[in-house]
Amino acid sequence: MPSARVTMTGLAGIPMIKPGDELGAITAAAFATNGFAPEEGDVLVVAQKIVSKAEGRYVDIATVQPSERAIALAAELDKDPRFVEVVLSESKRVVRHRPGLLIVEHRLGFVMANAGIDHSNVAAEDGTERVLLLPIDPDGSAHTLRQYLLDAFGIGLGVIISDSFGRPWRKGTVGVALGAAGLPALVDLRGHPDLFGRELLVTETGFADEIAAAAGLLMGQADEAVPMVLVRGLQWSAPEAPAAALIRPAEHDLFR
Repeated sequence: MPSARVTMTGLAGIPMIKPGDELGAITAAAFATNGFAPEEGDVLVVAQKIVSKAEGRYVDIATVQPSERAIALAAELDKDPRFVEVVLSESKRVVRHRPGLLIVEHRLGFVMANAGIDHSNVAAEDGTERVLLLPIDPDGSAHTLRQYLLDAFGIGLGVIISDSFGRPWRKGTVGVALGAAGLPALVDLRGHPDLFGRELLVTETGFADEIAAAAGLLMGQADEAVPMVLVRGLQWSAPEAPAAALIRPAEHDLFR
């Protein structure tokens, strides 16, 4: 039976993250500061931005030489061609664009605005104009953090690296899982019976996305400064699967 009670707690006291910071040590300290000891079944949701910051995924726009393609596309978009060049460098292809909006397929398979590259909550340094890229391997980042916490506490938490996505046909952003470790990012319910015994034929649940979206209620989008949320009380029996399992293959996508 699924759990009847799930709690979410934003971990206070997380410092501003700098390149080279050890997120595992920072997380372990945050557990102590907030009076928590990890328990089996806990899931830690971590904002993508602090993972990218710790991994030094910054680019100084002033150092970028835009290509002819970026210059031409930037003119249509009314964007800085140097920024467009950075987006293209992180992308497989441009999906759609119009003035002010650039939707691409990220190198990891995510279809998103600006390849997830952002200026928000990225402090300038020594007069530079920095932007922040997604982690190189979000699933790997989640696994590394989980392993640190497993070694530190002897408890195998689930870890989700979350980001905010817009959605086709709906306004507003919601949290999604870019990376996951220690839990099933995708739960395949095909073959299971529904409430009335009918066999489910197509149902797959984006378990990690659901958790990331819930944690987003505490993380917020602006100056909330809550980059880690502990989710407690979840239960699952499906096998572990990374967040990469959530990406729909192009051959199954009616809109590509």
